[in-house]
Amino acid sequence: MRKNFLIMAVVALMAASGGYYFAMVTNPVNRPALPPADITTGPVVKDLVGQRRPDFNLHDSNGEPVSASDFDGHVWLANFWASWCAPCVEEMPMLSMLQQEFANEGVKIVGIALDDAQRAGEFADGLGISYRVLVGKTDVVLAGRQFGNTTGMLPFSVLIDAAGIIRWTHLGALSREELEEQLQLVHRR
Repeated sequence: MRKNFLIMAVVALMAASGGYYFAMVTNPVNRPALPPADITTGPVVKDLVGQRRPDFNLHDSNGEPVSASDFDGHVWLANFWASWCAPCVEEMPMLSMLQQEFANEGVKIVGIALDDAQRAGEFADGLGISYRVLVGKTDVVLAGRQFGNTTGMLPFSVLIDAAGIIRWTHLGALSREELEEQLQLVHRR
């Protein structure tokens, strides 16, 4: 009898502590705040407009290394996306058309996928994407944070001028009209 009581007491204690743990972990108020950045990411700045773009070292869907400095001298749009992100997928054909329309003016669209290299490459090829696609996982998340995406939400776009200065950021799906307007403003500088 005493043994059964002891077992029931242990089970009750475990259930109570599990419930307490669950309540603490699932309630956002109780979760410990994550630091805004660590040593590897540098400071997270909410609004980088007017500042020099950070650098990144990523790989394209073919495994070739690419850094942000490779696009210096061009107006370029860094568009962070993922194949599982519906608004990202919806805007990709429009971005591809704009890449073709503005290519003669030196404008580059650069898709930065939070995805597996093979999946992102096949996905972009399936959509007929005409711009360069970079891929990664943690490194893409860190690059997004460095470019000002403190929420981690997608899509996230950053427009950089030929001097490497961030001129515009946008969280969420892009409209063609708004992006064209921003491209025209930056290209005239």
